[in-house]
Amino acid sequence: MPNKSIYSFALLCFWSLLSFSQEDKPPEDVSTKNEVQTNLIRIQDSVKTEPLNVLAPAKAAFYSAVLPGLGQAYNKKYWKIPLVYAAIGIPAYFYVSNDKEYKRVRDAYKDRLAGVDQSGTEFANVSNDGLIRAQRGYRRNKELALLLSIVGYALNIIDANVDAHLMQFNVDENLSLRPHIQYNQRENASDVGLTLNFKF
Repeated sequence: MPNKSIYSFALLCFWSLLSFSQEDKPPEDVSTKNEVQTNLIRIQDSVKTEPLNVLAPAKAAFYSAVLPGLGQAYNKKYWKIPLVYAAIGIPAYFYVSNDKEYKRVRDAYKDRLAGVDQSGTEFANVSNDGLIRAQRGYRRNKELALLLSIVGYALNIIDANVDAHLMQFNVDENLSLRPHIQYNQRENASDVGLTLNFKF
């Protein structure tokens, strides 16, 4: 048994001496081949990055302020342009409509106070209090429509600005937030959850 251990130790030392037989300096023909091969390899970044345009949000907001919907066109979100015009145009329509009705009722009330005969008009059976209430209602609706139109205009500018900011972010599958439903067998019910995936 001791002879086997001596032979094993000697064999191990012999193999370790052979492992140090590499030369420090490679032959010249091998080094030129390596240089040629490294010249053929092109090192480049695999992710294409576009330069960051820090003025894009300000430009989009300015375009939307000048002409509503132009900032959305600048951001190439053409489907939002009809929504912008609907958000501004519908309240503007109701503003004009309520303004006409307000002026019509106000003129009828002024004519009644001036003593003009209103027997053949549509306001003949309406009392003075009814005309005053109608004026207040139309004025309130007119002011509300104006406020909604201004809010739609402001949201148009804010949307163009925020959308231009978000276009500069890289959104890919490495970062995802997904809802999921999992069946819970113990309680015989479904569990609702939210999964956040972040990959390096």
